[in-house]
Amino acid sequence: MSESKIENPKSKIPAPPATGLGFISSTLAAPVTAVEAALRPLSFSDFTGQPKTVERLQVMVGAAKRRGDPLNHILLSGPPGLGKTTLAFILGNELGKNVRVTSGPVVEKAGDLAGLLTNLEDGDILFIDEIHRIPKTVEEYLYSAMEDFRLDIMIDQGPNARSVRLTIPRFTLVGATTRSGLLTAPLRSRFTLQTRLDYYDHATLESIVRRSCGLLKVEIDREGAQEIATRSRGTPRVANNLINFVRDYAQERATGHITRPVAASALELLEIDAAGLDEMDKRMLRVMAENYRGGPVGMSTIAVAVGEEAETLEEVHEPFLIQEGYLQRTPQGRVLTAKGYTAIGLKPLTDPQSSLL
Repeated sequence: MSESKIENPKSKIPAPPATGLGFISSTLAAPVTAVEAALRPLSFSDFTGQPKTVERLQVMVGAAKRRGDPLNHILLSGPPGLGKTTLAFILGNELGKNVRVTSGPVVEKAGDLAGLLTNLEDGDILFIDEIHRIPKTVEEYLYSAMEDFRLDIMIDQGPNARSVRLTIPRFTLVGATTRSGLLTAPLRSRFTLQTRLDYYDHATLESIVRRSCGLLKVEIDREGAQEIATRSRGTPRVANNLINFVRDYAQERATGHITRPVAASALELLEIDAAGLDEMDKRMLRVMAENYRGGPVGMSTIAVAVGEEAETLEEVHEPFLIQEGYLQRTPQGRVLTAKGYTAIGLKPLTDPQSSLL
């Protein structure tokens, strides 16, 4: 079996990176309005929340720019909607480099990965969302790409098989995952920085709501912003989605100005209560309370009872319910807390564990 070395055939003269509206448009390869671009911050100074993560990234970006080196590889973990993709755009904009976006399930074979990497310029950022879903056979090719900036790909089979070495530019891999525990140890260890994004508090979300409303030219008072923030489940993406619906409601059912009563009425129409619990959250809590005396009960059993996939409940609903103290996860299963009973208007059992006796 022979080995040949092929240099990246792409031109060595990099195109000047786009910034602002053009930066996001070129990255996503789609037209983006000024409002859509403005809602996604492009600098650390515009990004609200996650102070520890932001400070760590600022240190790395500053050092990389001072040395003139590509940024080291970064792994961002945490629930969806907290700003992992936004931070990847910010890194590219702060460094003046392009960001190429893909997703773990899309990279099905080594050739897909090679196509992505060979089209990068020196110092560019490759952002892989849901990186834990990359097939293991492809993941092994990432090891040499991250460490040595080369790819060894097998071509043909049998006696004609040969290894082709592709030299790739010095790039930065930014991985995002909602389930960091599913990453293999070899891949996780190759990231210089591993940082987790946490849910936002109400005060931070309120400032995000007011900023978004200002960019959308929506009139909102402080109480209205607080009402949306408290029902946003600690997630900026949820907050921005709620703003759009509340704006429509205010224009159709009110004067167009978002106040606390207007926001509350709009969100009640969406069946989102004052604590941010939606219809499915309450269905889960009610099933546990009424059918299983508060647990312990397995998530697969809850999923069958409410008519939803267990993975959806685990990834979308359960993290918020656990963090807010409505559920507890035990070795025997999920257990409803006193706060969970109160949320659905029921009196807590003296001992939820009594169902085991």
